[in-house]
Amino acid sequence: MIKRIAQTAGFAGLIAALVLTVVQLLWVSPLILKAETFEKAEPAAALVEEHAHEHAEGAAAGHHHDDEAWEPEDGWQRILSTTGGNLVVAVGFALMLAGLFTLREPGKTSEGLLWGLAGFAVFTLAPSLGLPPEVPGTAAADLTLRQTWWIGTAAATAVGLALLVFGRHWALKAVGVALLVVPHVIGAPQPEVHSSLAPESLAHEFIIASLVTNAVFWAALGLVAAWLFRRFAPSA
Repeated sequence: MIKRIAQTAGFAGLIAALVLTVVQLLWVSPLILKAETFEKAEPAAALVEEHAHEHAEGAAAGHHHDDEAWEPEDGWQRILSTTGGNLVVAVGFALMLAGLFTLREPGKTSEGLLWGLAGFAVFTLAPSLGLPPEVPGTAAADLTLRQTWWIGTAAATAVGLALLVFGRHWALKAVGVALLVVPHVIGAPQPEVHSSLAPESLAHEFIIASLVTNAVFWAALGLVAAWLFRRFAPSA
């Protein structure tokens, strides 16, 4: 069983990661690069103003600027970094799906699509209702608060969907509905002032691109994982 789970997760994660990377490179990455031009233009303008002010005062001390954190350059570095990150995430989610398949094995490959859509709802759609994907240069609330809300929302959505689908008593289904709603009644943490250096149209397109890309990823992961899990089943 462990070998079956590992094989399913490894191959399904690899295929889904490649699909995700291709879609990101074609649609999401160009939007990020475009948004980064607005983000980098703002510090550059501030830096010019700072230099002008310091030289006007005739500061004798040498200028000191903090080194920027390393980031992959455009081209093969960014592609490899994106692919590597996607692979780690995809294999992790595939391990989760394969583990769930041991509890409720899909009767046919098409059922994997339902599992994939459930994963999309839990880890992307539900959290995005309160914390939509953000382009670089967007104001955001405290990171710890956002992470806490995100984890709570994903957990509540997962349990809520499980109770709705597998719960046999109406009371369990009612609890499931409540769990789906509660995180959004509480509300996600928001910044004091909503602002973005990128145009609003670019931010909206990025949200759509991110959601569609993740939907494609989860659909591919669910279908491939279900097919491989059934294929790696021990012979009678």
